[in-house]
Amino acid sequence: MNVPEDLRYTQSHEWVRLEDDGTVVIGITDHAQEQLGDLVFVETPEIDSEVESEAAVAVVESVKAASDIYAPVAGSIIDANADLADEPELVNTDPYGKGWLYKMNPTDATEIEQLFDAESYKGFVSEQA
Repeated sequence: MNVPEDLRYTQSHEWVRLEDDGTVVIGITDHAQEQLGDLVFVETPEIDSEVESEAAVAVVESVKAASDIYAPVAGSIIDANADLADEPELVNTDPYGKGWLYKMNPTDATEIEQLFDAESYKGFVSEQA
């Protein structure tokens, strides 16, 4: 299981990367994409929408199931990965790179500090197994 040290993680298996400009990039973890299997469709959130922390904002659909993707923090959606419309498999092949889902401008960036660090997330996933 690939769990980059520089990211934060949620209990619902989203990853969060804080950028230098204060925005955040969100995707689903390697563990989540493995559990889902081959993705066939990704519905990204509306740009400029305001979302609350833990609100369902996107959907990923695999050959096995459809799963909601949740906002790890409150804020506004500023970008969505348009490449996923034609290539949803990018989430499977590169979940922490080209497979990112959306970007946000967080209302309160300190909320990110409340999320799991890499070691805590690994422990959480191990307990769920």
